[in-house]
Parts: sequence; structure tokens; C-alpha cells
Amino acid sequence: MSSTWFITGSSRGFGRALALAALRAGDRVAATARDPQQVSDLVEEFGAQVLPLALDVTDAAAAATTLAATRDAFGRVDVVVNNAGYANLAPIETTAEDDFRRQFETNFWGVHNVSKAAIPILRAQGGGTVVQFSSVGGRVGGTPGLGSYQAAKFGIDGLTRVLATETAPFGIRYLVVEPGGFATDWAGASMDVGTVPDEYRSTVGAVAERLRSSPAAGDPDRAAEILVRTVGRERLPSHLVIGAGAARLAIAYSEQQIAEATAWEAVSASADFAAPRVELPSD
Repeated sequence: MSSTWFITGSSRGFGRALALAALRAGDRVAATARDPQQVSDLVEEFGAQVLPLALDVTDAAAAATTLAATRDAFGRVDVVVNNAGYANLAPIETTAEDDFRRQFETNFWGVHNVSKAAIPILRAQGGGTVVQFSSVGGRVGGTPGLGSYQAAKFGIDGLTRVLATETAPFGIRYLVVEPGGFATDWAGASMDVGTVPDEYRSTVGAVAERLRSSPAAGDPDRAAEILVRTVGRERLPSHLVIGAGAARLAIAYSEQQIAEATAWEAVSASADFAAPRVELPSD
């Protein structure tokens, strides 16, 4: 049985790859973009399987309108994909506040707007799946120059964990996708690289140079095909890291977290009223 997908940011990158994968699997896709003309070729190839819609995810009312239009056109909405997002690169100290806020508005509030608007539709039809595009940086963090982007991605994870518990009785499932480096234009035309002061050459400057000079290992088309298959499973993982490098980073970070929490466990427990005082771990 075919499904109906609602995908934000369908004009390029992961959004476009996922739209194509779903369409090739025989599903229907509401392909949203700021300019729906950018998905006109999908309409030409797949015809009535595609519903092109204009959407700026920072507009909460528009998110609700386009989701309702999708339901009206296709009868239901099975999978909602929050993919739209971008990053600019600069030190937090020198990033203009309006730039930091604009990134966060799209990367976090856009996900909030679409997720919130989807709930009544998914609840009314008895359930559905919400796919949230985060990043391995939203799990590991600490990438110099990506302060606003990674703060938003951590926020998406926290928001989605709460949504998953609140809406579980409605049959709504959530998948947080955490990609590593993929061959999209995320670090190309979509990214503005600000002036890097000398004090940040070894940190932010090094990241900027790596993004410019190192080709990404990840294939977005392969990732999209994996995601279509994963969403079709009865048992959905809560998080899916994609990309070999990202998987290694995520596992190493989780092991480090467990080791640190274990080393400080006695100190943590000693904060309780009835607990004895303990010494801190040795340096």
C-alpha cells in the first residue's frame, strides 16, 4: 500500500533525494519548497504523484495550510519529514545576532511549526510517522563555527523526545536522523562562511578549510533509499545515524559519556540528603 509523504526543503539535498526515493517506491509526495517551481521537474516526471507546495517553514500558519492541503489532495498524510535547514559558519563571538537567530528560526522553529501543525492531522487519522533531520553534530556537538546550527539540532532532539511521549497514544512515531558528511550543497552554495578572525584560525578556520577541501563520503541517494525502507518498518528506531564516519563518532561519544557518568556516579549520588560525602575522582 502506498504512502503519502510531506517533505520540507524538497528542492535540493536530502529533501530532493528523499522525494525521489519515495516517488520511485510508488508513494505520493507533497514536495514543499520556498519556490515550488524548483520541484516542477518532479511533477513532469511523476505527474499526479507529486503535489508541489510553497512553504517557508518559519511561517507557522503556512505550515498548517500546506499540511491540510496535502491531506485534502491525497486523503491522508502518512510521513512528515522536517528536512529544511541550513548553516552559516562563523565564531559565536563574531556572528551577527540576526544571522544566529535566522538560522535558529529555520532550523529549530521550522521543525516545531511543522511538527505541531501535523499532530491534529495525524491524530485524527490514527497515527503516522514524523522524520526529523538533525545531524551527528546534534548528538556529539562541538563543531567550531556551527553554534546556531548545532544548538538548533540539539533542540530538535529534545523537542522530539517530548513529542514522542506526548503523542504516543495517538499512534504517532518519530525518527531523528543524524547524518554525517554527505554530498549535498549544505557546505556549498547554502552556507555563508564569515570572516574568521586570527584568534579562531585554528578552530573555526580549520573547519572552514576542511569543508572546502574534503569531499563528503555520504551518498544522499543511498541514504534516502535507506530511510524509505526504514520508515516502512513496523519497529522504528528512535534515532538513525547515517554515514560510516558519523556512526563511529556517535559510538565513541556514547562510550565517553558512559565512562564519564560512571567515574562520577558516586559524586552524583552524594548530592542527596541522606548520602555520605565522597571525594572527587582524582585528576
